[in-house]
Amino acid sequence: MAQSKGAQGTQAQGEPAASGTAGARHPGRRWRPYTAAVVAVAAVFAGSAAIGAHVRSGKTTAFKAPSGLPSAGPESLAIPVRPTVPVTLTVYEDLRSRASRDFARAYAPTFDALLRSGQVQLAYRLVTQSDTEHGGTGSAQAANAAACAQDQGKDQFRDYVAELWRKQPDPSSDKFASGAYLIRLAKKVKGIQEAEFTPCVQERDHQGWVRRSQQQFAAAHLGDVPVVDVNGRTYSVTGDKLTPAKLRKLVAAAVKQAQGTTPSAAPSPSASGQRAAG
Repeated sequence: MAQSKGAQGTQAQGEPAASGTAGARHPGRRWRPYTAAVVAVAAVFAGSAAIGAHVRSGKTTAFKAPSGLPSAGPESLAIPVRPTVPVTLTVYEDLRSRASRDFARAYAPTFDALLRSGQVQLAYRLVTQSDTEHGGTGSAQAANAAACAQDQGKDQFRDYVAELWRKQPDPSSDKFASGAYLIRLAKKVKGIQEAEFTPCVQERDHQGWVRRSQQQFAAAHLGDVPVVDVNGRTYSVTGDKLTPAKLRKLVAAAVKQAQGTTPSAAPSPSASGQRAAG
C-alpha cells in the first residue's frame, strides 16, 4: 500500500504538520535550495570583485619600472632613447600639458641633431603636474600608457608619445583619463601589440612608477614643466629663458667638462636649476 503523503508523511520526515488542512505545504519551501544557490553564486562574484579591486589597487601603488630600465635608483624613473654617452639630457614633461607638447615640437630638431652627434643620450621623465592643476587623472593615465608602450620597445614609446602629442585634448577635459581612448590611440602606432598593451593600460601596471616620478620631481622643487637637466644641472625652459641655441651651448660645455677639458662659458642656471634632477 502506498504511504500517505499527508500530515503523517510530513511528520515522518521531521517536519511539523502545517496548521489548517493536513498535508498543506509551505508554498515557498521548494524554492529554498535555489535561493541558497543564488546567494552562494552572488557571494562568489562579490568575492571575485573584491579580489580584483585589491589586485588593481596593488598595481597602482607597487613600483614597476617599464622594460629596459633598472629596477632601482634615479635611472629607473627616466626612459633613455640612446646608449650611455658623455652627456645625459633629461627632459621632464607632462603628457597633458600644452607647454610640454609645444616644447617637444619646437625642440625636436635640436634633440635629433644632438642625438646624431653621438655625444648625448636623451631621457624622459614623465610627471603629472597638470592633474593637480586641472583635476582628474589624465596625465597619470597617459604616463602609464606611455610606460606600457616602452615595455614593447623604445621606438614604440617614442611613436606613442608622438601620437599623444598629436591627439592631446584640452587639458581641462581630462580625456586622457579614458583607458579606452589611450588604447585606441595605440592602434595607430606600429609595433604595439594590443594583447599586451591593453591589459597593461587597464590594470595600470606602471602607475606606482608614475607616482614615484612625480613625487621626486615635486620634492626637488624644479618648478613648472618642461624642465631640462644637463648632466645633473636643471634648467627651467621659461625661468631660464631656454632656447634651442642656448641648449646646444649648455650641452657643448657639458661635453667638454665630461671629457676633462675646460668648459666654455655657459649660461648659469636659475636657483631652481642648481638642484640635481630626481
